[in-house]
Amino acid sequence: MTGRRPQVRRAASMDRSPLARRALLATLVAILALLALLVPAGPAHAADDVCVPGPTTGCINGTIRTAAGDPAVGIALTATGPDGEHTVTTGPEGRWSITVTAAGDFSVLLDVATLPAGETLRDPSKNPRTVTIALGSSGASLFPLGAPAAGGTGPSPTGGSSAEPGADTSADAPAASGSGITAGRVAQQFTSGIVFGLLLALASVGLSLIYGTTGLSNFAHGEQVTLGGILAYVGCQVLGMPLLVSGILAVAIGAASGWFQDAFIWHKLRKRGLGTTQQMIVTIGFAMALQYTFQFFLGGSPLRIVTTNPRTFSFGDVIITQQSVISLVIAAIALGGTAYFLIATRTGRATRAVSDNPALAAASGISVENIVRIVWTLGAGLAALGGVLLGLYFNATAWNMGATILLLMFAAVTLGGLGTAFGALVGSIVIGLVSEMSSLVIPSDLRYGGALLILILVLLFRPQGILGRAERVG
Repeated sequence: MTGRRPQVRRAASMDRSPLARRALLATLVAILALLALLVPAGPAHAADDVCVPGPTTGCINGTIRTAAGDPAVGIALTATGPDGEHTVTTGPEGRWSITVTAAGDFSVLLDVATLPAGETLRDPSKNPRTVTIALGSSGASLFPLGAPAAGGTGPSPTGGSSAEPGADTSADAPAASGSGITAGRVAQQFTSGIVFGLLLALASVGLSLIYGTTGLSNFAHGEQVTLGGILAYVGCQVLGMPLLVSGILAVAIGAASGWFQDAFIWHKLRKRGLGTTQQMIVTIGFAMALQYTFQFFLGGSPLRIVTTNPRTFSFGDVIITQQSVISLVIAAIALGGTAYFLIATRTGRATRAVSDNPALAAASGISVENIVRIVWTLGAGLAALGGVLLGLYFNATAWNMGATILLLMFAAVTLGGLGTAFGALVGSIVIGLVSEMSSLVIPSDLRYGGALLILILVLLFRPQGILGRAERVG
């Protein structure tokens, strides 16, 4: 036993093999390259960029065509509502799209001076039009062009305006979640669920690792997610840095905050023998202090990391933004790198040993406190990266973004199996899919409730979670 002790201690040190260094370097370079692609191109009001609604955003959109059915290009429209005034012009296909960050009634005014020569509104009395928007949904505001038509003002087969795919076909009504289930909507929501699930996993893995190594349920982990989004916003919009630089700094500062938290708070509390229940109460107070600190300095309004409408891609009936595609790839690379760290490196194996049995790991020569410090740093860095990507996915971040999804993160790690990083990934995918797909049949405001209901049902039949191990109690 004595002769094996130095070998076990070396297993707890950082893996310095050339293969590990090259793999980690390749992962870092790939993430940096993909972050660089996230920098949007084009004007801030590019009309052909289709808005994709998210939990903190809604969309007003439509297409305007001439009486002959040709795209009406360069028409200016202004939408005024609870979050201010938005101006947009129609693009080469006649499309226009506006992203809003507050629910309510919006007055959409078409500037008739910008109409093509010889074109008039079919019903001038319907300018401006009022459309009611709910966050997470789209609404259309229709402006048919051509000679006045008897018996109604709807668009004709040859002209007028039409809604974007997935938008409400009524000019003055909000898009209703849960109605009109089609194959296109199912495919769109499934894609959104996969993207949201992977980003949720990125934010949740650190929460699971911290619980696995310390037994602490960290209620302030959501604020680590918020910190990443806010730092990216400050870097881009306040300091004027490129998104790539701002994102890197946000992740670095987030990781550093995890190191400092463990060094100056949690390590000292563990050293004093404070139980996990008391530490959990401290995390709740810490979370509240951070939330209101963010609100005090940045206010309660949504904060857009980038103010341009994202470029979109269409794959059949599925519309996905460039930011979502790249965020999906970055999340996959980061999660893959984390899996490699846990499986193929000595420090990762030591981390799993501490998670399985801290006392036995310490008796084998592993420095448990050093492993816990590494886990806090890694978990906070992943949470910050998740905050940056979620802020881009939602089109905005806010002082309480992390608190909003905290229950979903806990649901994901519980559903997948407490303390298991791979369980957090599986649980997050399930939660993401259920929350997005459920909006096909229930109002979008209730979709997170559907995900938590699935958690309850699964745990009734498998209390240890999907990948958790059954343990005897008592």
